[in-house]
Amino acid sequence: GMRVLYASTARLMGQLKAAKAKGTILTELKRIERTDLLILDDFGIHPFDAAARSSLMDIIEDRHGRRATIITSQVPVCDWHDVIGEKTIADAILDRIVHHSIRIELFGESIRKLQNKIK
Repeated sequence: GMRVLYASTARLMGQLKAAKAKGTILTELKRIERTDLLILDDFGIHPFDAAARSSLMDIIEDRHGRRATIITSQVPVCDWHDVIGEKTIADAILDRIVHHSIRIELFGESIRKLQNKIK
């Protein structure tokens, strides 16, 4: 019964950049804001450009304290600041993400690698 949006972070940022060019960015951001659970996968695999940083800030700000967000990443949290870039915006985003979250770190072999051994 929950509305869930699962998205590759890089792909979502690309879609939002296209929406901005078409003039539909506010509609897309509202859709994301209304989603009960947002799952951002592969966060930080690609550095954020100015447009992606701005979109990420809007998303996190809109959802902060109101809706659930899950972020998955193979990039250590200590490196997220550099991946986001632009110090002031990175500080604002990370303040909302890191200090109000439950963090689960997984260690060990990749599940894909383990599944490959079984075959």
